[in-house]
Amino acid sequence: MTTLFLIFIIISAVAVLLFMVLKLKISAFISLLITAIYVGIVAGMPLQDITKSIQDGMAGTLGFVATVVGLGAIFGQMLESSGGAESLAHSLIKKFGTDKASWAMVITGFIVAIPVFFDVGFIILVPIIYALSRDSKRSLLYYGIPLLAGLAVTHSFIPPTPGPVAVADIINAQLGWVILLGAIIGFPTAIIAGPIFGKYIAKKIYILPPKEFENSSEKKYDENNLPSFLLIAVIIAVPLFLILINTFTGLAIDKQIISQSGITDVLEFLGHPFSALIIATLLATYFLCFKRGMSKQKILDLSTKALGPAGIIILITGAGGVLKQVLVDSGIGTIMAESMANSAMPPIILAWLLAAVVRVTQGSSTVAMITAAGIIAPIISEFELNDPQRALVVLAISSGATLLSHVNDSGFWLVGKYFGMNEKQTLQSWTVMESIIAVCGLIFTMLASLFF
Repeated sequence: MTTLFLIFIIISAVAVLLFMVLKLKISAFISLLITAIYVGIVAGMPLQDITKSIQDGMAGTLGFVATVVGLGAIFGQMLESSGGAESLAHSLIKKFGTDKASWAMVITGFIVAIPVFFDVGFIILVPIIYALSRDSKRSLLYYGIPLLAGLAVTHSFIPPTPGPVAVADIINAQLGWVILLGAIIGFPTAIIAGPIFGKYIAKKIYILPPKEFENSSEKKYDENNLPSFLLIAVIIAVPLFLILINTFTGLAIDKQIISQSGITDVLEFLGHPFSALIIATLLATYFLCFKRGMSKQKILDLSTKALGPAGIIILITGAGGVLKQVLVDSGIGTIMAESMANSAMPPIILAWLLAAVVRVTQGSSTVAMITAAGIIAPIISEFELNDPQRALVVLAISSGATLLSHVNDSGFWLVGKYFGMNEKQTLQSWTVMESIIAVCGLIFTMLASLFF
């Protein structure tokens, strides 16, 4: 298989995927499966081997991703339904004051998006943005862009949000390293794209809160009895802390700083993403829902509701795992790795470019992440990257998948609608903000790669 033919397979596979998603409007799940079959056929795989790769790729991916994304979705639903996100925002605004509320909003977005989906977190918190804008007479973007930046960065960079969880699993990266490096790279990225850019663009575009949305948010909780800031912060921190402890314990054992023992076994068990998220979900269910008077049936209904959107992401991720498996089993992955080894392009740049191309073309950041991960995974396995380096590839893919959100992205219309902006204003604010995240994410990831 020549390098030229290999390039043809990859380019044509992406083209087939985009044609089905954009022109034929076929769901990303089915489109990814058909693309994987196409790659197998063009690469000359026997038909029976293709179906075996589909089964193996789906099974190998979903065992981890389905559990983590499912638990994370229920965890986020409990936080949302209890008013926890609003409690965080009010507490931080009170601490920072109205003059520095943009910093409070970027921190709020950064924390809230860890357990809560981006669009849900935005809709919950947008009434606070309206109130701040109305009281201060500033443009809605002064507070809105920092909130959006915090939400968008964490949604892309920090597990247990579905995107980085899926990419980490497909390329076999440790979640602990993704969390740690995602926070280190993500926070300065959020500051640049949020308060700094928000202050600039608010002077260029003056937007008042749209009257049709100001009082339309239906509250499902008592605003006068919100959970405390400390309780919310602790519950969100618990799974992140446990996963990081697991990562550092494993690293200390590998470096022979400490020896394997019963204590290290317990720490690694508690810090496994499964255990950590089960503990966090139980804590959220008890302290945020049950202890605050929510009925058992209501809690059950919320848990069931949370799994709806999670199921879509889980299936798309599984299809991405299938594409990866076909690339591995067909031998394309090995040839790609050998070609990459002789080129000057680092894996981080290639990963970012793949995600960026798919993102700009078809709109969905999740599909962009999973497609790029599926293509890059066989290459990564041949490069013998260590755990931090694999985590940086995850972040490069996540960064590329945020580039140039425009009219083919549902987030573009969601933000434009709730902020009362026309298409030009949304492109000048939201699209530029997303692109700042993409470029800063790449730059900081490349800088971090110098130390690992």
